[in-house]
Amino acid sequence: MITGFGTPLVRRAAIYLGFVDAPAKRKLHSEPMPLMGGVAIFGGAFFVVLLLSPTLPESVAGVLLAGTAVALTGLIDDRRGLPAWAKLAAQAAAALILVYYDIQVHLPIPAPINVLITFIWLAGISNAINFLDNMDGLSAGISAVASAFILLMGLANGQILVSALAAAMLGATLGFLRYNFKPAQIFMGDVGSLFLGFILAVLGLQLVFPGRDNMITWMIPVLVLGVPVFDMTLVVVSRIRRGVSPNTAGKDHTSHRLVDRGFSQREAVLILYLAGGVFGMIALYMTQASLIEGWAMGGVTAVTAFYFIWKLEQGQ
Repeated sequence: MITGFGTPLVRRAAIYLGFVDAPAKRKLHSEPMPLMGGVAIFGGAFFVVLLLSPTLPESVAGVLLAGTAVALTGLIDDRRGLPAWAKLAAQAAAALILVYYDIQVHLPIPAPINVLITFIWLAGISNAINFLDNMDGLSAGISAVASAFILLMGLANGQILVSALAAAMLGATLGFLRYNFKPAQIFMGDVGSLFLGFILAVLGLQLVFPGRDNMITWMIPVLVLGVPVFDMTLVVVSRIRRGVSPNTAGKDHTSHRLVDRGFSQREAVLILYLAGGVFGMIALYMTQASLIEGWAMGGVTAVTAFYFIWKLEQGQ
């Protein structure tokens, strides 16, 4: 609700301050579009967490601090443009903040490797959601679907903190989606996509499944975020195959390829929403699967995903 009321105000502020995304050959919009929608998402989620702060542990301060650092980096990038190394450096600093609050991977391996895996996960998902922000309503909608599944899993396992943060993200993304679904009135910009990806990655790290085998449960957050993981894998593999830098912008994302195959932009976005729901349902199944069932389902899902990558790559 806060994000829903705040987005029109942020839109006017973006126009006044010059935070506007100009049309370009690689972009789908034909008129200048206000950015800074992510400020409304950040503000809505931040406000909800502050309301709950008296009952929340100290580690939440670390999440807010790290998330704020990532959001500010995205805001600067929207205004001036930052090189990839600068954004990665900011994400590394945010990851170290989380590690300080003991929010990280805890595998039975040397501590530095745990920290490295934590950074790779956080940066990977942050940039995957950023990559996915290429069509009206896509990144916000997929983030809402992922937040909903994390909320369900958190409630099922008595993780009130994870559930509260997931609920805040769900409300913020749905409030923004009202203005971002085609035809969009505002874009979230990097301030929104990087922040959303970072917080979703944190929530994925914090999900726990008591009594379940870690050999299965590590797959659950990857599946919940299956659409951005799939899209980033497709784009990176495709660009490397074609001798193009993975950091280069282009119309070669999953959504673009669906449009090339005859779907409208709305239909492409809704198909990816459905795919997000399918990935989420598989993740829910994994929470109850045996070791053999989990690995069998994980294998089938991986093979199916790579088949679609191969299929979508045809003709590129």
